[in-house]
Amino acid sequence: MAQAYNRDLTQLIMRPNVGKVGKPVRVRSNFFEMTSLPAQNIQHLNIQILPDGTPPVILRKVWQSFEDSLKGQAFLNKVKPIFDGRANLFSPKPLKCGDDNLGISFEVNLQEGNRSGGVFKLNIKPVGVINMSELQLFLDGKSGITNNCLTAIMVLDVLFRHVPSMQYSTVGRSFFTPQDKRPLPNGAEVWQGFYQSARPTKGKMMINVDVSATAFYESGPLHEMLPKLLDRRSLDDLRRGIPDRERIKVEKILKNLKIVVVHRGAEKRLKYKINKLTPTSVENTVFKDDSGNEMNVAQYFQKTYNRRLAFPFLPCIVVKKDIFLPMEVCEVIPGQRHLKKLNEKQTAEMIKFTCQKPNVRANKINQGVNLLKYKDNPYIQQFGVNVKSDMAMINARVLPPPKISYHASSQDATFAPIGGAWNLRGKKVAKGANLGSWSVVNFTSKVHDGMIQRFIRELCQTFTETGLNVINRQPPVTHADPQGNIERTLKEAWLKAGNAAKAQPQLILCILPNTGTPLYAEIKRISDTVIGIPTQCLQSKHIGDAKKQYCANVCLKVNMKLGGVNLFMDNSQIPFISGKPTIVFGADVTHPAPGDMNRPSVAALTASMDSYASRYASTVRVQANRTEIIADLANMVKELLKTFYQNCGQKPQQILFYRDGVSEGQFDQVLKNEVAAIHAACASLDKTYKPPVTFVVVQKRHHARFFPVEPRDADRSGNCQPGTVVDTDIVHPFEFDFYLQSHAGLQGTSRPTHYHVLYDDNNFSPDALQELTYRLCYIYGRATRAVSICPPAYYADLVAARARFHRKGENWEDTDATSESMDSDSQMASYAVVKSDLQKVMYFM
Repeated sequence: MAQAYNRDLTQLIMRPNVGKVGKPVRVRSNFFEMTSLPAQNIQHLNIQILPDGTPPVILRKVWQSFEDSLKGQAFLNKVKPIFDGRANLFSPKPLKCGDDNLGISFEVNLQEGNRSGGVFKLNIKPVGVINMSELQLFLDGKSGITNNCLTAIMVLDVLFRHVPSMQYSTVGRSFFTPQDKRPLPNGAEVWQGFYQSARPTKGKMMINVDVSATAFYESGPLHEMLPKLLDRRSLDDLRRGIPDRERIKVEKILKNLKIVVVHRGAEKRLKYKINKLTPTSVENTVFKDDSGNEMNVAQYFQKTYNRRLAFPFLPCIVVKKDIFLPMEVCEVIPGQRHLKKLNEKQTAEMIKFTCQKPNVRANKINQGVNLLKYKDNPYIQQFGVNVKSDMAMINARVLPPPKISYHASSQDATFAPIGGAWNLRGKKVAKGANLGSWSVVNFTSKVHDGMIQRFIRELCQTFTETGLNVINRQPPVTHADPQGNIERTLKEAWLKAGNAAKAQPQLILCILPNTGTPLYAEIKRISDTVIGIPTQCLQSKHIGDAKKQYCANVCLKVNMKLGGVNLFMDNSQIPFISGKPTIVFGADVTHPAPGDMNRPSVAALTASMDSYASRYASTVRVQANRTEIIADLANMVKELLKTFYQNCGQKPQQILFYRDGVSEGQFDQVLKNEVAAIHAACASLDKTYKPPVTFVVVQKRHHARFFPVEPRDADRSGNCQPGTVVDTDIVHPFEFDFYLQSHAGLQGTSRPTHYHVLYDDNNFSPDALQELTYRLCYIYGRATRAVSICPPAYYADLVAARARFHRKGENWEDTDATSESMDSDSQMASYAVVKSDLQKVMYFM
C-alpha cells in the first residue's frame, strides 16, 4: 500500500495505524488532560504599553496594576482577560474598547525603582476573534492545523501561564521559585521550577507539566560574591589587589548584572546595571568633585555619607557612564538568571540537583500541579477549561531486544541482551583491525617510562584478547610539553611511528594530564585536519592503574578508528537494511553557546557504509550562526553516496534519513528544503536515479517522561524498560510520530526520544520503523549497552561536536573571549577541513 498523505490535513506523512509488536504495559506520563475547552469564541486584542522597550516583567506589573485599579475594574467589568507579557490580550468575553469599539487608552502610574516617573500608557484595540471549536476538529483529525488552531493552542498556553508569570520568575515556558534553592560554586545558585505547555494529542488537549531547574546569580551584598567568583576563601585574600586577568574575568561575569545601592537609606535604593570595574581600588580611584577638588572614592563616601568603607582595597563598579560605587554599598537583586555557560564544577553540582529518581520526579510533578492550583484559578474558570488532577495513564509496549553478534569465535557469539546492557567477557570484535604502525605521546610529567611500558603491555594484551591484531607491541614513546608546539610534537610522533614499523602510521596514542579542553582540542585539530591520522587520548590517571574494563573501552574506540567493526546484527534482524543496498544517514546541526552571535553553526552528516549499518563515513560544514536548515546538504549527501558506491560497488536503492536538531516549528521548512536536497543529490549523480527516501526527525529536547505503574514493569533504576514505545494517547492527533525509550536508565529519570516521520517513500509500518530504530540502538560501536538515540544521529552529533575543535586560534581557556574580534565570515573561514582519508573512518569516536 502507498503511504497516506492527506494534503488537506498536513504536508507531512499521516500515521498509517498504530504499532502492535511487543508486550503491552501501562505507564503514566506527565500529561494532564483538559476535560473541557472554551465553548465560546475568544476575543483577541492588541495591547501597546508605552514607553517602548519596557521589559516583559514590568509590562506584567503594569497590566496587573491596571487590572487592580478602579478604571481597570470599570473597563473589564469582571471579565478576566489574559496577557502574554508582550502585546496580546485574550478575553473570554468581548471587551468594549471605546464608543466606536476601535480602541481605548489608559494611563497607569507604577512606581518601579528609579524608572521614568512611572507613568505608562496603555492602548488597547480589538484585533479579531479566535474560533475555539475548530481546535476540536484538528484534534479529531478532521481539519489541518490552521493559523486559527495555532492561535487557539497559544491561548491555552497563555491561559495556564498567566497567573504563575505574575508571581514567579519566568523563563520561556518555565517559571522558577527560590523556595528550594541550592548554592552552586562561584556565586551562582540553582532554583527549582516547573515547565508547562499546552499540547495537542489524539482527540484532546493536554497540559504537559515537568520539573525544571535553572541557574540564577546569588543575591545579596556584591562584595561577598567576589571571593566566590575568584575561588578565594575570603576577601582578606584580595587585600593586595586583584590581578588584571582576574579582574577582567570578574568584569565579564558581572557586566549587566542589576544591583541596588544601600548607602542612601531605604527610600533611595536606586537600581543600576553594572557596566565595568575600575582597574584601581576604591582608595586609588580619583575624580574631581563639583568644586573641582580632587578626591578618591573612599574620601567622598566618608565626606558625603559619613561612611567609612571596610574594603577600600576592592575595585569600584562603574554604572551609567561614570558613576563609581564601592562594591560594599551594592546588593545583587534576586531572581537574575545566569545566562553564561556554567563551568565544570557548577555543571556537576547542577546535575546532582536535577537528577531525580522517577518516583521522586513524578511526585515533584504532582506537587507542581497542586502548586499551580488549576481548579482555583479564576482565569482558567472563566475560560471554561477543566483539567484532570491525575497524570495520564497510557498504553505502551515493550519491544523485544534484538540478537546481536560478535566474532564467531566468541563465547555466546550471538545473543539477545537482557535489560539493555551486556559485557565483553569472552567476546571478540566482529572484525578486528591490524595495528602495526603507531606511537605514544606523553604530555604528563608525572607519568614515567616504566608506567607507560606496563600500561601498553596491558593494553596490547586486552587488544589481542578482544580480537585486534597487534603487530607491534612496543610503539616508540615521545615525552612532550603540553604548553609546547603540539603540531611539531605530533608530526614527530607520526615520523617515529612510520620509521619504527616501516609502514604508513595508523594511530597516535596521547596521554593527557587532565580533562582540560585546550590541549585535547589542539591535538584533535592537528591530527584530524593537518596530519590526517586517528588519535586516541587517555587521561593520565588511568595509566598507573590499567583496569581491564578501561582497556576494553579504549579497544572498542581504537578498533573503530582503524576501520574495524565491533559488533553487528544478523541480516534477519534488520531486513530493511540487509534486503537491498540501503544507506542510513544521520544529520545534526549544533549551535554555539547562547549569546554568541559570531561563531558559526556546524552541520554534520554521517552515513552507513555496509549492509549491517555498522560502519559510517561522515562529512561536515560550518554555516551561518543559528541557521537550522543544513545549507549544503545536497553536496554533503552526494559526497557520501559516492563513498557508499566506492565501498559497496553499488548505489543505495533506498534511503533512511534520521535528522537531529530540529524543533517542531521548523518541520515544514526542513521538509521543503532538506528532502528536496536529498532528491537533488541523487539526480545530480544520474537523473534517472530516484531511490525512495524516508525522513525522520529525532528529538531529545522535549518534556515527555514515562513512569512505570507496576514495579514489575520497571528496570533497576526505577525507569521503564528499554524498548518502551508509545504511539497512542499523547502523540500527535494524526501525524506519524512515536516516543521510544531505547536505553536502560542509569540514574535519574530517563528521557525517551521522540521520532517524527516527515516524509516516507518506503511505506514503513509503525511496527517496522519502531523495531528498526530500536534495534539500531544496540549497535552503537563504543558501548556495550543500547543507547538512547539511534546511532546514525548519535554519530552526527559526535562529528559536529568534534568540528568545533577544528578552528585555528580558538581560545579554549576563555570561551567568551574569542569571537568578538572576528566577524562571522572570517570565523567560518577559520575552520579547517578533516582529511579525506579520515572522513571514511570513524575518527570521531
